[in-house]
Amino acid sequence: QVHLVESGGGLMQPGGSLRLSCAASGTIAFIYSMGWYRQAPGKQRELVAEIIPSGLTNYADSVKGRFTVSRDNAKNTVTLQMNSLKPEDTGVYYCNAKRVRTDIRGAESDYWGQGTQVTVSS
Repeated sequence: QVHLVESGGGLMQPGGSLRLSCAASGTIAFIYSMGWYRQAPGKQRELVAEIIPSGLTNYADSVKGRFTVSRDNAKNTVTLQMNSLKPEDTGVYYCNAKRVRTDIRGAESDYWGQGTQVTVSS
């Protein structure tokens, strides 16, 4: 079993910065993609940013230039640095790990963290 544990988040004024971290634990042989999704009240969950082992990243257009996703492949951790925060960044942020293998030849599964609240408000 693989668990994703998030930390960070909270309340921040517009223009401020927050940092989210996520650590995957358990028996892990390989994780293809690690990243972050968010869900605002009344809206669908959406991709914020993701990163693959090579370092290639993918960002939502709304966060490009403001957010930076990074990853430590050896530690199975992913971090989201959020700068120039806007009220529309408010939501529950979920850590995600895609195509996780607990055995190098085993089946792949996706996992989610429990979510952490980010509120941007003055």
